[in-house]
Amino acid sequence: MEEPLISGPPLTPGGGSRADLSQFGSTVATGAGPELNWLFVDLNSYFASVEQQDRPELRGRPIGVVPMMADTTVLIAASYEAKAFGVRTGTIVADAKRMCPGIELVEARHELYVEYHHKVVEAVESCLPVTAVCSIDEMACRLMGRERPLLAALELGRRVKERIRESAGEMLRSSVGLATNRFLAKIASDMEKPDGLVALPLDILPEALARLTLRDLPGIGAKTEKRLNERGITTMSQLLALDCEQAGQLWGSVWGERLWHWLRGQDFDMSETDHLKSISHSHVLAPEMRTQEKAWAVAHKLLHKAAMRLRTHRLWASSIGLAVGFAVPRGEPGPVSRFGVPARGWHGEIKLTECQDNQTLITALRRLWESQPKTAESANPYFIGVNLGGLVPDRLHSLGLFDSLEIEHSRAKLLEAMDQLNQKYGMSTLAPATMLTAYKAAPTRIAFHSIPDLF
Repeated sequence: MEEPLISGPPLTPGGGSRADLSQFGSTVATGAGPELNWLFVDLNSYFASVEQQDRPELRGRPIGVVPMMADTTVLIAASYEAKAFGVRTGTIVADAKRMCPGIELVEARHELYVEYHHKVVEAVESCLPVTAVCSIDEMACRLMGRERPLLAALELGRRVKERIRESAGEMLRSSVGLATNRFLAKIASDMEKPDGLVALPLDILPEALARLTLRDLPGIGAKTEKRLNERGITTMSQLLALDCEQAGQLWGSVWGERLWHWLRGQDFDMSETDHLKSISHSHVLAPEMRTQEKAWAVAHKLLHKAAMRLRTHRLWASSIGLAVGFAVPRGEPGPVSRFGVPARGWHGEIKLTECQDNQTLITALRRLWESQPKTAESANPYFIGVNLGGLVPDRLHSLGLFDSLEIEHSRAKLLEAMDQLNQKYGMSTLAPATMLTAYKAAPTRIAFHSIPDLF
C-alpha cells in the first residue's frame, strides 16, 4: 500500500516539556498550511523489542514471547525477524516452531515491560505532555499552539522517536501518527511499520482512507467485518459513502455516528462518554493446578485482581461472569481450544446490584462456581476466566435500596485502605485465605489493550 507519508525538516536538538519549535520561522508562527491536533505513539513489537534490548544476544534473531513454556500456548509477541516467517501474536507455539524452526522462545517478564513503559512515557513527556496512555505500548498527545502546523508536528514526531531510543534503548522503535483526531492518529501510526512517521492532514484524508481495508480501522475485527460484509459494506469507499444516520444504523449504536465524524477529521473529547465497559482476567492452569479446589483458588485470585482494578477506575459492576474450560483426553472427538487443548467449556453470569466490594463479588462468584455442571469432565478444569460487566462510573452510580451514604462511605474507605496496602506490599498482603492456594498461579499479565495494575 502506498503511504501518504509527509516528511518535514531534519531533527534538531530541543528540550523542555514542550519542544522549542521557533526554528520553523513564519510558516509555523502564522499557522500557515494544514494543522493537526493529535500525535499518537505506537511501540513496534513491544514485548519482543524489550527482550532484545535487555538481552543483546537476542538481537537480530527471531524470538517469540510466551506466557509459559508449553507448545499448546500462544505467542503474545513476535519480533520482526519472526514475523518475516509469518509468525504473529496469537500463533500457537507448536505452529510457530514449524513456521520458523530457529525461533527462540522467551517467557514473558511483565514487570520488565512496565518498567520500560515508564521510561517511554518519560521520554515522550520530555517533548510534550502525554494526554492519554492507551495501552502498555501506545499513548496519545494533544498538540497545542505552535505544535499544530504540519511541519512542526512532523518535527515533533521525529523528536519523540529519537528521545524514546535515547532513553529506553536502540531496540525500542516506534511508529508515530499525526492527525486531526486521536482515532485517525492511531490509524496513521499503523500505516508504516516499523519505525514510521505518517501524517494525515485533512487535504489528503479522503484519498488516504480509501486505500485502507475495513480491518485497518481500530475496533473492526473479524466478526465486525463479517457483519459489515453481510450488510453490503465490503470496502472503505462504501463505508465512507454512508451518511451519519446510515452509519449509526449500520452499527446499531452511537459508535457508528462517532466513527462517521472521526473519519471526516472531526475532533471531540471522548472522556465524558467513554469508560471501561468490562474488566476481565483469565488464566490457563498449569497441569498441577487442574483440580476443582485449586481452580477455585485461581478464580478467587482473578476476582481479587479484577475488583481492585474496578475500584482503581472508580467503577461499579452490575454483573459478574465466570468461564471454565474443561480438558478432555487427547484423541476424543470434540472442539480444540485456541491453546491447542482438546476441551469443552461452560460459562455463566449473574446480575448484581451495582457493587465494588469483595464480599458481594465473592458471594456471587461462589454461586456461579457451584452452578457448574457436575460431570466427570468438569473435574479437570484447565482454563478460568472472570468478568465484571455492566460497569458504571462513580458519577452515575445509584445507591442500593437499603444502602446509606454513611455506610457506603465507610465501606469505601475500608476498601481503599486495603487496596493501598496491597499495592504497596504485594497483592496477597490482605487477601481471602481461600485465595492463598493460588498465590503463585495466575500471575499478573499485560493485556493487549491495557496496562496492568502491578502490585
